[in-house]
Amino acid sequence: MNNTTPSHALQQEEEALRYAFLLEWGSHIGLFALVISFVAYLFGMLSPHVPLEQLPGVWSLPVATYLEKTTTPTGWGWLALAGKGDLSNLIGIALLVGCSLPPLLGLIPLYLKRRDYLYAGLCALIVLVLLLAASGLLTGGH
Repeated sequence: MNNTTPSHALQQEEEALRYAFLLEWGSHIGLFALVISFVAYLFGMLSPHVPLEQLPGVWSLPVATYLEKTTTPTGWGWLALAGKGDLSNLIGIALLVGCSLPPLLGLIPLYLKRRDYLYAGLCALIVLVLLLAASGLLTGGH
């Protein structure tokens, strides 16, 4: 059995390690943000956007009516209310949803260094598609 590892396998390992490292950090940061926001909400450090006593009266409403009665924004409008206890968890969720972006961006320099323009381009294209999807431009009028 040959003890040497082919060059391609080493490159693939480098890519996998970089992707895994960045993805692990992103998921840890997202989970940490979720825990911190929950603890802050649980202990009353952040006041809620919708007061607890109002929740039973609005839970059963249709979404459009709920949003109107509670003046809760849609789309990226939640960012303006990210400091509210009941919406602060969206920070952690957004971090978890977006945690694949840094690993993909981290692969591009490796592929460019290797002059593997196809894979670099594919990573860049995936990033652009994810950003376009997150932008809300493709919501179809919602």
